[in-house]
Amino acid sequence: MSDASVILAATEPIAPRTRFAYLQFGFLIALHLATVAVIWHTTWAAVGVCLLLHALTGGLGICVGWHRLLTHRSFKCPRAVEYTLALLGTLTMQGGPIDWVAHHRKHHQFSDKPGDPHSARDGFWWSHVLWMFWVPTKEGTRELTQRYTPDLVRVPFYRFLGYSFVGLSAALGILLYLLGGWPYVVWGVFVRNVLTFHHTFLVNSASHAFGYRTFPTDDLSTNCWWVALFSYGEGWHNNHHAFPTSARHGLKRWELDASYAVIRLLETVGLAWDVRTPSPEKLQAKMSEAA
Repeated sequence: MSDASVILAATEPIAPRTRFAYLQFGFLIALHLATVAVIWHTTWAAVGVCLLLHALTGGLGICVGWHRLLTHRSFKCPRAVEYTLALLGTLTMQGGPIDWVAHHRKHHQFSDKPGDPHSARDGFWWSHVLWMFWVPTKEGTRELTQRYTPDLVRVPFYRFLGYSFVGLSAALGILLYLLGGWPYVVWGVFVRNVLTFHHTFLVNSASHAFGYRTFPTDDLSTNCWWVALFSYGEGWHNNHHAFPTSARHGLKRWELDASYAVIRLLETVGLAWDVRTPSPEKLQAKMSEAA
C-alpha cells in the first residue's frame, strides 16, 4: 500500500490538541516584540535582505518546497533540489517539515470539520494563530507523524531538520550579523520571520473567510487575491482544495501564481518533471458541480 493510501485510510481524527504550548506562545510574542528594533536598526540594504530572504525561505521553502512538493507531491525533482527547498523552509522557524506536512495533510482530510487542526469554523483567530498554542501530547504528535508523514519520517535528512531548525536559524542570524550588523539581523530574521508566519497564517484564516469560491468544495476555502499576492499564489485556496495535488493554484489567467511560475521554470531547465495540473475536462466537470 502506498503512503498516500495509508493517509487516506485514516478516517478518524487523532492527536487531540489538549496541551498549551507555553514555549511556542512565548517565542511568537518575543519574535513580534523584537521587530520593534527596526526603530533603531534600519537600512535600505537590510530591507532588501528581508525581502530576498522572504522570497527564498517563505516562497521557495514553504510554498514550493514544504507545501506543493513535500505535502502534496504535485511535482518531482532531483533529491538535491528537494533537500534545498526543504532546508530553506526550515529557516522560517516553523518547526521541521515532518510536523508541518503532517498537520497540513490532516487539515486537508478534515478541512473545516472536527479533526482539522485549524478549522475556520472555530473562528478567524483560531485558524490564524491560536491553534498553534494548543498542541497534541508528545505521544499524539508521534502518532500524527507516523500516520500522515511516513514518507518523510523514514528520511534521516528530514528528521535532522526537525531537531536542528533552531540552530540553523541561529547560524543564519550570525551570518547576517557578520555581513551587515544588527540591521541585517533585525530585518533578515525578526521582521522576515514575522512576515512569513503571517503569510502562512493568512492562508489558513483569510483564505477560509474572504474572497470568492470557484468550486463547490465541502469546506470554507476561498480564493483571496490579496493573500495570493502576499503568499506567492497560496491564496487561491478554493482552487487548491478543489485540486489538492495540482502544482498550479491560480487556475484563471489573471490569478497570479508565483510558486507555480517557479515550478514551471524548474521544469523548463530540467529540474522538475511530472508536474501535476488538472486537465480541462476535470476543470469543466468540477465547475459543472457548482451549476
